[in-house]
Amino acid sequence: MKEEAGVDLPQALPSGPSAFVPIEEILEEGAAQVMSEDLLSEGRVDHIKMMMGLHPTYLTCFLQTQNALLQLDGPLPLSWRHFIIILASARHQCSYLVQHHSSAFLLAGGDKSWLRGLHCAPPKIQHLQMLNKLLAHRPWIITQEHIQELVCPGAEARWSLAELIQAIVLMSHAHSLASFVWGCGILPEPEQLGDQSLNLCSPTESCSARDKSRNQQEWSEAVNEVKLLMEKMMMVQQQGEEFTQEEMVTRFERERTESLLEPADVQRCVLPDCFSRFVVDADFTYQDFSPRGVQAPPTMRAQDYSWEDHGFSLMNRLYGEMAQLLDEKFQVVCALTYHTMAMHSHVDTSTLRKAIWNYIHCIYGIRYDDYNYGDVNQLLERSLKVYVKTVACHPEKTTTRMYFSFWRQFRHSEKVHVNLLLMEARLQAALLYALRAITHYMT
Repeated sequence: MKEEAGVDLPQALPSGPSAFVPIEEILEEGAAQVMSEDLLSEGRVDHIKMMMGLHPTYLTCFLQTQNALLQLDGPLPLSWRHFIIILASARHQCSYLVQHHSSAFLLAGGDKSWLRGLHCAPPKIQHLQMLNKLLAHRPWIITQEHIQELVCPGAEARWSLAELIQAIVLMSHAHSLASFVWGCGILPEPEQLGDQSLNLCSPTESCSARDKSRNQQEWSEAVNEVKLLMEKMMMVQQQGEEFTQEEMVTRFERERTESLLEPADVQRCVLPDCFSRFVVDADFTYQDFSPRGVQAPPTMRAQDYSWEDHGFSLMNRLYGEMAQLLDEKFQVVCALTYHTMAMHSHVDTSTLRKAIWNYIHCIYGIRYDDYNYGDVNQLLERSLKVYVKTVACHPEKTTTRMYFSFWRQFRHSEKVHVNLLLMEARLQAALLYALRAITHYMT
């Protein structure tokens, strides 16, 4: 057992889908059925499915949505869809997705020369790069002007609104899925191991199951952490205190400001060619507020533009089937619960799940008027906040230490559950900003 910054880290993992989660625990925690079904039908099961298979109800929705996005009839050719995902995945240095969709691009009849770099793709696709980088890193900057530049009649290599909305969903899907890949430490597929250029870009830290024989003191500390969290959840559920709207806004701003103080290792590094050839303006990343708030994204009030009341209806007009699938997926992930928490059962985890979702939206500048953001501070320990912010904003910076630092006595399936919430909250936030810009363009 080695230690990193005071956190016990498991030793090297010989095989399996994840650098963080041992294959034995994936099988123990319920993914075996999903794996056996795929093995029978397809002869193999990919690593993303193995991890999501810990939550079969969600996996079903995810696969339906992804299949519709990549395989069913739509305005964009199949090869273009895979290439757009390559461009989006490269922004987060996700070699797993870049290589998978490079192969799928060729199988769909894509021009091999495009894989030499963005400059080899048609101008129409090259023009997506501004929107791609904003969706990936600072979606709150997206305006109707960005939409107009792509769809207005005089635009070179014009995009139709139907094409653009599909491209936006593709890019946002890839950005959020890259967060899931990094957040769960997903390792390359066996067939990806042959490409050395991509292996250099894969997660390098790997580890196996934590030592079961923790000393008594450490076990007691972790048990007490869970007990304390449950007590806080109970308090949040029972509190009847009313706050003024001004106090609610103040609490949101305090939480958002504090989130910017969480350290993030975002030193610039030279992108390997396997990514740089698909990326323009590689230094453009998620940017925290400056000390005086100069970089603060303007707050989007959920009451002014929400998925339920605004985004869904616009998506339904422009890309109806996808709107229905996304809506179902959002509902499933938000309601997903097994009424368990670490070693406890019959637990109402709704307040904890809501705090995680709203914290991610808080990081992206979305505020719910009726939510008390003091609950976020009560329920989310600092190590969880560091992990969530990193995976949501700088997924390529996720480390083994971050994964094992929070919720020390929770099951791996519960940490994967956090990643599902994180992925979908991030996806919805990006879509809301893009759809709001389209709404302004159309009106």
